[in-house]
Amino acid sequence: MNVLRTAMLLAFLTALFMAVGYLIGGSGGMVIAFLMAAGMNLFSYWNADKMVLSMHHAVEVDERTAPEFHAMVRDLAQRAGLPMPKTYLIDNPQPNAFATGRNPQHAAVAATEGILQMLNDDELEGVLAHELAHEKHRDILISSVAATLAAAIMMAARFAMFFGGGRSNDREGGNPIALLATMFLAPIAAMLIQAAISRSREFDADAGGAAIAGGPNGLVSALRKIESASRVVPLDANPATAHMFIVKPFSISGLMGLFSTHPPTERRVAALMQLARP
Repeated sequence: MNVLRTAMLLAFLTALFMAVGYLIGGSGGMVIAFLMAAGMNLFSYWNADKMVLSMHHAVEVDERTAPEFHAMVRDLAQRAGLPMPKTYLIDNPQPNAFATGRNPQHAAVAATEGILQMLNDDELEGVLAHELAHEKHRDILISSVAATLAAAIMMAARFAMFFGGGRSNDREGGNPIALLATMFLAPIAAMLIQAAISRSREFDADAGGAAIAGGPNGLVSALRKIESASRVVPLDANPATAHMFIVKPFSISGLMGLFSTHPPTERRVAALMQLARP
């Protein structure tokens, strides 16, 4: 079901991108948009992990440079039946972490210096197990591709605003009302779809992480601590990658809460506490 739902969501994003291309350049613009979408999907498959890690200035570490962190990831990966991912540290005081990679054989787990300092071993295990669950479920590749297409749709809509959707005497792509609708609705639709992809998978990764760690208590405590700290200590995260962190790295309230890539922490905690009940 997850595979089918993901395919449908990505197909809708591609169709939306093609619609923006049509309004900008008619049939030719639609074809170009389709080729661009296919190219971005392919590029994201091979390079999304490198782009995200570079964006956050993550530094690869090993058993010599970060022995405890590296050993914890290795132990959890063995419990999960996964290959050992590469490990990265981000020089930032906010406690947070994310995983990336196109498949379990080409995976990476990144954590901030802040999370290593704030959490105890049980809490850190819960967080890292959550990220490994994302890898096991192959969520990160899907989210990366969705983010790439969503960003492209927003860029195309801005392009449409400046260039007016084609010649006025060309009925293919010259409808100003449709162009205006696309300019505003396409970015919103793309962001909502990206948020839906991320929100649904956070609950699955929480449950999977609790299973890998041997219980939900460590992750519950970690989520509460990270949520509190994220409101005080900012993390300079690109909005396109915000959905990849275990807790959203900046506060979103009001109408913009509709575009939040994470479910409320209290709902995640409540779902995890259900797992702890006999």
